[in-house]
Parts: sequence; C-alpha cells; structure tokens
Amino acid sequence: MGEKIPEPFCWDASFEVFYAQLDTEHKGLFKGVFDVAADKGNAGALAHLVKVVVDHFAYEEGQMKKANYENFDSHKKLHEEFVGKIKGLKAPVDDATVHFAKDWLVNH
Repeated sequence: MGEKIPEPFCWDASFEVFYAQLDTEHKGLFKGVFDVAADKGNAGALAHLVKVVVDHFAYEEGQMKKANYENFDSHKKLHEEFVGKIKGLKAPVDDATVHFAKDWLVNH
C-alpha cells in the first residue's frame, strides 16, 4: 500500500525532494493531473499534461544520470511505461485513468 492520494489533489511539502527545479516541476505535474481531473473532456489539458510529463522525465533522468543514480534503469522504465500509457489517452478520460495518474504520481 502506498501513500494516500491527497484531496484536493495538489502538491504539498510532504512531496518535497529538496531540489528546487525538481520540486517546481513536481508541482507542475500535480497541477497537470489536477487540471485533467477537473475537466476530463479537455483535450488541451490532457495534451499539456503529456508535455509536462515528458519534459520533466527528460530533466529528471538527466539529473539521475549525472548523479550516477543506482536505480536509474528501473526508474527510467517506470517513466517509459507511464508515458506510454498517457500518450495513448484521448479526452474524455475516465475516473479510473485519473485515479491511476494520481496514484502513480504520488507513489512512484
């Protein structure tokens, strides 16, 4: 069992990783998921979420490589699976998909 999904769904200090750029990007991920959840039929919000996720993962993976993060390969695979799932989505998304995105973001 993972962390409880916050409601309302928003970033808070409990998710802080203490790297300013990553924390800023994580806040953007939470907002992106929140925006999709708030308007499941909004294709623009969904497209924005995909962009924010792809951009963030690229940055985060670059930082992991620089730091010689020992679990890089497995973490990158988690990112690839998540991107594969959300890139295949079309608006409107269903409640199960929103829950999946929230849970993944909170617990990965």
